[in-house]
Amino acid sequence: MTNLRKKGVTTLGALLIAVPLAVTAPSPSAADTGTPLGVDLDTVTIPQLQARMAKGSLTPSALTTAYLQRIRSIDPTIHAVLRIDPTALRQAAASDARHRKGTVRGPLDGIPVLIKDNVNTRGLSSTAGSLALAGKPPRTDADLVTRLRKAGAVVLGKTNLSEWANFRAAKPTSGWSAVGGQTNNPYVLDRNPCGSSAGSGAALAASLAQVAIGTETDGSIVCPAGMNGVVGHKPSLGVVSQDGVVPISAEQDTAGPMARNVTDTALTLAVIRGDTGGTTAGRTDALPGPAGLRGKRIGLWRLPSLGSGVDALMTRTAKKLRAAGADVVEVTPPYQKRLAELEFPALLSEFHRDIDAYLSTRNGPRDLAALVEFNRTHPQEQTCFAGQELFEQALAAPSTTDPEYLAMRAELKDLSRRSIDETMAAHRLDAIASPTNPPAWTTDCARGDNDVIPSSTPAAVSGYPSLSVPAGFVGELPVGILLMAGNHEDGKLLSLGAAMERRLAAWRAPRYLSTQGSNAGR
Repeated sequence: MTNLRKKGVTTLGALLIAVPLAVTAPSPSAADTGTPLGVDLDTVTIPQLQARMAKGSLTPSALTTAYLQRIRSIDPTIHAVLRIDPTALRQAAASDARHRKGTVRGPLDGIPVLIKDNVNTRGLSSTAGSLALAGKPPRTDADLVTRLRKAGAVVLGKTNLSEWANFRAAKPTSGWSAVGGQTNNPYVLDRNPCGSSAGSGAALAASLAQVAIGTETDGSIVCPAGMNGVVGHKPSLGVVSQDGVVPISAEQDTAGPMARNVTDTALTLAVIRGDTGGTTAGRTDALPGPAGLRGKRIGLWRLPSLGSGVDALMTRTAKKLRAAGADVVEVTPPYQKRLAELEFPALLSEFHRDIDAYLSTRNGPRDLAALVEFNRTHPQEQTCFAGQELFEQALAAPSTTDPEYLAMRAELKDLSRRSIDETMAAHRLDAIASPTNPPAWTTDCARGDNDVIPSSTPAAVSGYPSLSVPAGFVGELPVGILLMAGNHEDGKLLSLGAAMERRLAAWRAPRYLSTQGSNAGR
């Protein structure tokens, strides 16, 4: 969650054993992005990879090896990948055989995927960043991981995250966990990657996998996507099963796909929602449509509080969209102040209920009270920040059967949906657009995050879909544009996002700068 935290780098030997090491590495250069595959991993799409696999000029094993080599080369600088799946090359070899036999399971067969470490992955530690769950792998996969495996995807490994998905301390530091240390923004290394899907966003920016899985309660997919210059889709609530995902709130939580382009994002969504796209690797049923922007009506929610650089970027973005034939009108969705007042108290009650249920399925602390005690007695949990105020407040929060809580959640659902529905109807919109994120702030454990980012809240609270695509840069720092639409309009949003992605053409590879001027990016 974004709006309300010592890194081991794995060896990549013959057995790819997931063993933490203390590694110091120089910052990668632009030259590090090349591979011997004859493809540019920064820009290649899944359909392009599958076309090469179908012709025999590329194998899943070669692709997986290339990504493992990039992790070994680049991840010691950004600390995005917690651990490698020791079976990754075995999974890829099985996909090689399916490609040779013509029994490919779908577009993700042989495609390397990184998974956020709050998603249960059989045989791999799945920790939510907490030492309380470290070293005790879950016995079964989360539903979405089962679907990825059935689709033939190569589970490459697990990504770092803000510990407990940023729902532990009052002033956390995004991208930090006791298990993984601090993930860095690949564009400027002393800047924050946003959270809580920090490792997934940073790994994609650095091209350490083709796609990744993130999770969101409010902002935790879309903010890391925006701040790391990639694409992130928060699906409509219920589209992706939350079975086996460490929870905050069943009323808002969802996993979702992240990638460097909308095409790969859409294909991954089709798999984790259960639509594997049949048995033909090149099938395009799940791809965004070819429609452009002409005649589309976009409501621009400017949010000038995110800074003059972001506001100027939104002005340039609106101009480009209008030049492509879109009608862009300025809007301000209503009820935002009331949503901000109600969301956090409701989440406290839901977290206590849902985390107790989850912890009862794992080895380690069996409920939230035991988890609070664990943190008090383990100093490694306090190396960046010591607080666990949200845990303590959740213990004291009203039950989810309490009438006061029930009234809060009912009002939240009503106002959040009306904030989008009424704005869309009043202006006859195809989507609402807003800046996803400010330029990344400097990472500072003592200060904590600077992340009051209101754009994600209406879709997060309502359960409606949202999608962040790269809009451009403020200085060296990426900024996304966030699209929202009505309930279960995920496909429509992905098609519009693809059209916007083509028009804005805003992606560029990171340069791994150590820092930039103190006023740059403001």
